[in-house]
Amino acid sequence: MKFEGTQSYVATDDLKLAVNAAITLERPLLIKGEPGTGKTMLAEQLAEALGAKLITWHIKSTTKAHQGLYEYDAVSRLRDSQLGVDKVHDVRNYIKKGKLWEAFESEERAILLIDEIDKADIEFPNDLLQELDKMEFFVYETNETIKAKQRPIIIITSNNEKELPDAFLRRCFFHYIAFPDRDTMQRIVDVHFPNIKKDLLSEAMDIFFDVRKVPGLKKKPSTSELVDWLKLLMADDIPEAVLRDRDPTKAIPPLYGALVKNEQDVQLLERLAFMTRRQNR
Repeated sequence: MKFEGTQSYVATDDLKLAVNAAITLERPLLIKGEPGTGKTMLAEQLAEALGAKLITWHIKSTTKAHQGLYEYDAVSRLRDSQLGVDKVHDVRNYIKKGKLWEAFESEERAILLIDEIDKADIEFPNDLLQELDKMEFFVYETNETIKAKQRPIIIITSNNEKELPDAFLRRCFFHYIAFPDRDTMQRIVDVHFPNIKKDLLSEAMDIFFDVRKVPGLKKKPSTSELVDWLKLLMADDIPEAVLRDRDPTKAIPPLYGALVKNEQDVQLLERLAFMTRRQNR
């Protein structure tokens, strides 16, 4: 199994090396990077490239590690016992398999995506150490051990909202997806919009990278936001001249809502425009 990217996902050499190293070492691949740099999409495209089943576990602030293994619905079993329901005699009827269990019982090697692990509490990664390391866990209600039939390829994403425990990090292969340079960004855009006008793209890229350079931005526009913005520019058939000849005292680009995502950054760009106008008087 070797990952070389796909037609719809531009993977840098460093990223391909990291994916293949994690597969070889049979370690979870921990992916960090700015939001919108394709961390989640990596798992989707890896599954497509390898022809493997993708199992996705989206992590929330309330998610607990045991939910990835299984959940036992004791309340429903108690209710059914009071009602005399026949299935109450088999505890398995009240066990809901989690995403890890689903990946472990897969007959073919699956891709398990643990998405945004840093959203959960700090103990969440530690609570999965043994399961991810030994590829097995114990079900107390049925007194059985669930072992992985095929060791899944595990992709774990993090937006770096909180530090992950050292013991967890030691068990992972780590890769940080750096923000794409202009050439890489050009390749990404070509995948999404192969027929985009070159002049329009050039002007849009200038504006995009200029906005990213503005000091003090709360949220810099990401790759996915550039793709959205270009889609709008093309849909509205905005000529490149509008971007090229726009008033330099107006720091906010047309259809800025696809790039700038909060009022603080809008106000910052407006203040920069005001200062530019004063300097030009």
